[in-house]
Amino acid sequence: QVQLVESGGGLVQAGGSLRLSCAASGRTFSNYAMAWFRQAPGKEREFVAAISWSGGSTFYADSVKGRFTISRDNSKNTMSLQMNSLKPEDTANYYCAAGGLVRKTPGEYDYWGQGTQVTVSS
Repeated sequence: QVQLVESGGGLVQAGGSLRLSCAASGRTFSNYAMAWFRQAPGKEREFVAAISWSGGSTFYADSVKGRFTISRDNSKNTMSLQMNSLKPEDTANYYCAAGGLVRKTPGEYDYWGQGTQVTVSS
């Protein structure tokens, strides 16, 4: 089992920045690919960004490319998502997830956090 806890969400104006963190405990963190997904009310959960177990490969949704940066620190069992130039359409509950391989579909991930709300005002 891997336990994941997100933090760092909040309310920010359009154009602002937030940094989300995901703290992991349980099994060896560095064994897992990690990802961020988000879900807005009435919408399906969508892929935001993913990072390989080593941190050497990163992947982004087109909608966040150039604005968001995913990173991880295996020595601290943490993953982060730096979000810059935020837009109202980025408003959603953001979830971190852990799985065996880097994938862009939620069903491919085995462990999930409880989510942290990000609200971007216009």
